[in-house]
Amino acid sequence: MAKAFASQGDMEDKNISFTEIGDGLYAFTAEGDPNSGVIIGDESVMIIEAQATPRLASKVIEEVRKVTDKPISHIVLTHYHAVRVLGASEFNAPEIIMSGDARAMVVERGQEDWDSEFQRFPRLFQGHESIPGLTWPTTTFDGMMTVYLGKRRVDIMQLGRAHTAGDAVVWVPDAEVMFTGDIVEYHSACYCGDGHFADWGDTLDNIASFDPVCIAPGRGDALVGREMVEAAIENTRDFVESTYRPAAKVAARGGSLKEAWDAVRAECDPKFAEYAIYEHCLPFNVARAFDEARGIETPRIWTAQRDLDMWADLQS
Repeated sequence: MAKAFASQGDMEDKNISFTEIGDGLYAFTAEGDPNSGVIIGDESVMIIEAQATPRLASKVIEEVRKVTDKPISHIVLTHYHAVRVLGASEFNAPEIIMSGDARAMVVERGQEDWDSEFQRFPRLFQGHESIPGLTWPTTTFDGMMTVYLGKRRVDIMQLGRAHTAGDAVVWVPDAEVMFTGDIVEYHSACYCGDGHFADWGDTLDNIASFDPVCIAPGRGDALVGREMVEAAIENTRDFVESTYRPAAKVAARGGSLKEAWDAVRAECDPKFAEYAIYEHCLPFNVARAFDEARGIETPRIWTAQRDLDMWADLQS
């Protein structure tokens, strides 16, 4: 019997943390599961990332209600991945915001991503029966848009491709806090299966240029203080480069995907093997790095069948 994806056997509930990272700003984290962010304005609340299901979204709402009874007016989705967006209906927010590029990816591959993620991460999709369908934005933007939660300004920006082609970050100027989605991770593996390795470093530089005092990353604990922010950005950079570099060397000499897998493991295992979801991410990361190094500019669409075919190649 073929070995299962690492995440398929991960069925233990995670401990939730709800950390204040600025005045009226919170990070909802759960031991390497997808994070959500909370911005409390004068009259309403913005949520960053909607979780994988309404069931998980309800846990975010439960924490929000411990600190405010203001209505949730906006959901911002930093990219299109199912584990980030399919819980949106639970918030009942009138505004759901994505970049135009992210919406285009929902059109192109949203259902396929849902099917693939459902197979990869069964624990996150417990209660999936309550998902009403794909999540569609009510508002899209290109480059940058600003939302005012009363007097509180929130800038939603595309600072470059990284985790996906449609990535957005959320910047709260009055607190110098940024919600980065999966562009930055902390003691959690980066998922690069839909990524753009050549662009990722420049996007990290663009984030660093804001000199944030705190970052809420895509996974892992909130990054409080500039020293911790800088360390996490550089750690993310190291992870991405350490994944791409050995895969590119194998591709350059005409090697196989399995050889790239072995080469990436040799470089990354000593540094990152203990990170959350490392084993889950690795096969998808290697496959995308190998593709990009061979000139495949647009990440190929992951489907449930492609997942299985790729995994079989790596286990042969």
